[in-house]
Amino acid sequence: MLFAPEQFTEVNKSNIDAALKFATVSFDAAERLMGLQLAVGRDALQEGVKTAKVLAEVRDVQDLTSLRGKFAETGTEKWTDYSKAVFEVAQHTQAQWSKLFESQLTEMNKNVAVALDKAVKTAPAGADVAIAAIRSTMSASSAAFDSMTKAAKQVASYTDANIKAVTNETNAAVRSAKK
Repeated sequence: MLFAPEQFTEVNKSNIDAALKFATVSFDAAERLMGLQLAVGRDALQEGVKTAKVLAEVRDVQDLTSLRGKFAETGTEKWTDYSKAVFEVAQHTQAQWSKLFESQLTEMNKNVAVALDKAVKTAPAGADVAIAAIRSTMSASSAAFDSMTKAAKQVASYTDANIKAVTNETNAAVRSAKK
């Protein structure tokens, strides 16, 4: 099972292409997170200025007490929105990485299968057992990857449902505490 220089060149091109795809997904995620951070920072500054103006106009303790609940509700809502947005970026990035990894694994399995088919044709007598073992290993690896992918999707779905539930409960708790 010797490789020709053209095969090495093709494998190297494929690996570079895959690395560039993974880097692009990573940079896109970083860009989205940085944009989110900048937006949150800008909003926090604007909200701080508004809060300072409102607090400067407070004349009695009753007004201050009612503002405390309003500020807590607004802050909690903004925090849950921010957390949700960060989770969505992470979830999207993980899904893209999974797709890339899956396509790379599929391509690698296809290339190994082609190489094995070539090896079968030129293999010496008695190599059938070794080739069968390699094919069995490939099948087991593919099955394991499929199981891991399904488990990861289930965990992501479960996490998403939990985050939504916690967000709803937190918002409800803040609203009821305000009353």
